[in-house]
Amino acid sequence: MISELTNIIINTNYNKLPENVINKTKLCFIDFLAVSLRGSKTKSGNIVKNLFNKGGSSTVLGFGKVNCRDAPFMNGIFAHSLDLDDGHRFAQLHPGCSVIPAALALSETYNKTGEEFISSIVAGYQISIILGMIINPKHRNNGFHSTGTCGTFGAAAASSKIMGLGSKDTINALGLAGTQAAGLLESDHAGSMGKHLHAGKAAQAGVISALLAKNGFNGANSIIEGREGFLKAMVSGNHYINYKNKSDKILENKKYHITDVYFKKYPICRHLHSTIDAIINIYNQMILDGTKTEDILSINIKTYEIAAEHDDYNPQSIESVRQSLPITSALGILNGGLNLEDMEIDSETVSMASKINIDIDRDFNKLYPGKRPSEVTVVTNKKKYFSRVNLPKGEPENPFSHGEILDKFHYLNPKLDLDILNLVNELESYKMNDLMEILNNAFKL
Repeated sequence: MISELTNIIINTNYNKLPENVINKTKLCFIDFLAVSLRGSKTKSGNIVKNLFNKGGSSTVLGFGKVNCRDAPFMNGIFAHSLDLDDGHRFAQLHPGCSVIPAALALSETYNKTGEEFISSIVAGYQISIILGMIINPKHRNNGFHSTGTCGTFGAAAASSKIMGLGSKDTINALGLAGTQAAGLLESDHAGSMGKHLHAGKAAQAGVISALLAKNGFNGANSIIEGREGFLKAMVSGNHYINYKNKSDKILENKKYHITDVYFKKYPICRHLHSTIDAIINIYNQMILDGTKTEDILSINIKTYEIAAEHDDYNPQSIESVRQSLPITSALGILNGGLNLEDMEIDSETVSMASKINIDIDRDFNKLYPGKRPSEVTVVTNKKKYFSRVNLPKGEPENPFSHGEILDKFHYLNPKLDLDILNLVNELESYKMNDLMEILNNAFKL
């Protein structure tokens, strides 16, 4: 399989990319800038900033410049620390937080053009998403965080592309990436910053893999399918034995998978978004009816199993809150939304969460991951309210507009002039060094 993935990377060319792919890539970059700039101010972001000294060729959002090996590590953590970065529901991963930091760091170091930057992002997304679709859901069910594992391959792909590596060196880069691929869901669901680390390490490992390969450091060309390779170690069982038919079908599909990437509205796990959309639909109807939240007697959430498993009623950290369906639902109904400022738990939140019951619907399981269905029923002392959401806002079937992505940037970074982002629409006109210099001045780095 590694040769097929290498051919995809090498054959990804800006001049062959459809306009919708180019436009989606630019949106992904704007979304990355928005989330990473704000993410640099989180607790995990500040911890990371204290570990590094400025000095180098590659931009770290919200910080300055460092060397091209450390910049992707820092930006990857920033991009994933708010749970607001992009994702792909069929691959079950967040590609942007590993791919874009790798591409950005090396595009500056090697003085690449905006066209080359776009091509490298598309290639990185393509590889990470293809692998994610091939190995999931078994990979995830075994306890691996695909953002860390597949993201490492994606970052290596983007790095190889931006550096212009040939077939042999790209294979070596992917081989080295595969042996560094890591990330356990226990870090995520335990509510730890280890989740953020997965993205940063994936981005950094991808860059290091490509740099080593460029200088003759070889990796296993059997790293994916080998007897002791990625599939055997991290997928295993019947899925490993039968993966060939699935992988052939996915590889035969020539679509650019970046077009199916979603953007996030709420700073929480994506599995919770359908429920929150339904909660807010009900809140808005309650407002129209004059029904108050204190009139609520009970809330029943019916959803698919993976979403329902996020059932921590007593989260102990902000990372745990972002993984808690009952707490985020309580916050959503109390605030009529769920922004960064709405994530504080108080006695009212705990009381509302205690009224929430979560049920698994087996029929909903059959719809996942094509759909992420959730039905919410709110019973008040006046009337009963109901809302069902099959796919949350931000999916390609229910997308954010360009203007809504700009609104997200402004919300996360209100002191910055949005006009500067017009430059991203003209990426092709710039060398990345020049573009980042202008952006960094605007971002006051």
